[in-house]
Amino acid sequence: MPEVAGRTVLIAGATSASGLVAARALADAGARVIAVGRDPRKLAELTAAVPGIRTEEADLTDQADVAALAERVHADGGRIDGVLHLVGGWRGGGGLAGQTDDDYRFLEGSLTALRHVTRAFDADLRASPGARLAIVSSTSVARPLAGGANYAALKAAAEAWTRAVAQGFAKAARDAEEPLQAASVVFRVKALEGLESALAEAYVALWDESASEVNDTVIDLTA
Repeated sequence: MPEVAGRTVLIAGATSASGLVAARALADAGARVIAVGRDPRKLAELTAAVPGIRTEEADLTDQADVAALAERVHADGGRIDGVLHLVGGWRGGGGLAGQTDDDYRFLEGSLTALRHVTRAFDADLRASPGARLAIVSSTSVARPLAGGANYAALKAAAEAWTRAVAQGFAKAARDAEEPLQAASVVFRVKALEGLESALAEAYVALWDESASEVNDTVIDLTA
């Protein structure tokens, strides 16, 4: 089995509570962590809390910014072996009538960031001998409510994108007649608060399983 030790893992949206816990868990497991966020002050706080990690300031909803980030990562011959996508947030309520376009556009940022990051580092992940991509989705995808229709719809779209990445990994391996080495996974939670450690542990543990066992799977962390 591949191990996370020695892998380079990018945490997208790393300046949240879950980003801090994930950065610490990955660093403790021997991974090289690249923590990406938009707020330089919060990135500095993250560096102080988890010494030795690399931080990068970037707006992941901006394609040019993500392309520049990829250039910086690759400048010294680096390659990404893992992505943990934590860009998110919640807005909703008020039934269908309360599902505003402003809220939709805010929530859409997470999907946009996922699209930009996975496209920018797709070649890296496919070339890695042990790549793991994971997103955090919601149990509302399976049971959407009117007051969270925007949120559930965009989480469903993010899951579809992540599963498409999984299919791309599998097809590339088949076409090359090589074993599958990369896996794309969906974690679902009802609410992430209180599950930060469980998420970090589950992500690190993906390297303890073969890619064929975890690729294109949905893991409910609230079960």
